[in-house]
Amino acid sequence: MRAFVYVRAAGAETAAGEARDAGAKFIAGGTNLLDLMKLQVETPEKLVDVNRVGLDRIEDTPEGGLRIGALVRNSDLAADMRVRTRYEVLSRALLSGASAQLRNKATTAGNLLQRTRCYYFYDTALPCNKRQPGSGCAALEGFNRVHAILGVSGQCIASHPSDMAVAMRVLDAEVETLAPDGERRKIPLAELHRLPDDTPHIENTLAQGELITAVTLPPAPAGRQIYRKVRDRASYAFALVSVAAIIDVRHDAVRRARVAFGGIGAKPWRDEVAEAALEGAPATGKTADDFAGRILADAVGHGGNDFKIPLTRRIARAVFEQAGA
Repeated sequence: MRAFVYVRAAGAETAAGEARDAGAKFIAGGTNLLDLMKLQVETPEKLVDVNRVGLDRIEDTPEGGLRIGALVRNSDLAADMRVRTRYEVLSRALLSGASAQLRNKATTAGNLLQRTRCYYFYDTALPCNKRQPGSGCAALEGFNRVHAILGVSGQCIASHPSDMAVAMRVLDAEVETLAPDGERRKIPLAELHRLPDDTPHIENTLAQGELITAVTLPPAPAGRQIYRKVRDRASYAFALVSVAAIIDVRHDAVRRARVAFGGIGAKPWRDEVAEAALEGAPATGKTADDFAGRILADAVGHGGNDFKIPLTRRIARAVFEQAGA
C-alpha cells in the first residue's frame, strides 16, 4: 500500500480547498475508489474525506423538483417517498444497482463519478489508455462483451457503469459544484461526462478540486416511468444494456418521450433529436424499431459486444410496448 495524506474536511469550502492540488481525491463511501487503490489503479497522494461536510439532505425545490445532496446514500435516495412516487425511474435504477450493503455506503456524487468496470482498466499488467495514456487499448482486440458500442474511439471502448446516472440523464438532472476558489456552477448532467476521443483518461468536465455539492431534479414530466436492465445474472451485475424511459402515450400515440440508455455508451446515452421524432407517432413496435434505428445509426461493435445492437432494439421495443399497455 502506498502512503497518502488523509484529511477530514469539516465543510464543503474546506474540502474543495484541500483538494486543489494534483494528486488529491475526495472520498465518501469509497465503494469504487478503495477497490482501485488496492489494485494501485488509483494512487492518490491525498484523500479528502467529505463525509462530515453536511451534504446529505433531500429537499424540495420551489419549482416542484428535488435537490439531492451529494452525500445522500443510494439506499436513502431510493427509499425516499418523494423519489418513489414522483421519480420512480430513479428509485428503480438505484435498487437494480449493486448490493444492499454497497447502496448503504455509495453516495449520489460518487455514483455519478464511478469509473468503468472494463477488465483491462482494472488489470495493471495490460495496456489501458484510460489508466495509462498512450499505452493502448487491450479491449479493442480482447474480451469486450461488456464494452460500449456508442461514443467510443480508437483509444477506448469502455462503457459507463452507473445505473443511477442513466435515470438522472432521462430526468434532465443538473449538477451543482463548488470550486477551490469558491466559484459555484451548475452543470447539466448531459455535459458532465466526456466521451473518450483522444483523451479517455479525462472522464468528466470537473476541474481539480471541484466538489459536487448536489444534484437537482426538475419537476417530474408526465408519462409512464420505466427502468429496464439486462444483465448476465439477476443481481449484483452491471448492465449489458439498460434503459430509463418516460413515455407519455395518449390515444395510442406518443405525446412525448424521453429515453436514455446504459451499458451501450461511453457515458449515459440519450438522443433528444431521435426523441423529438417520436412525437405524434403511434405507440407501436414499428415506432420503437425506427427509434432504435436512429439511436444505433453510429453503433460500432467490436466482436464480443456485437450482440448489444440487436439487444438494444429488443429492449427499446419492450419499453414502448410496456408504456402503451
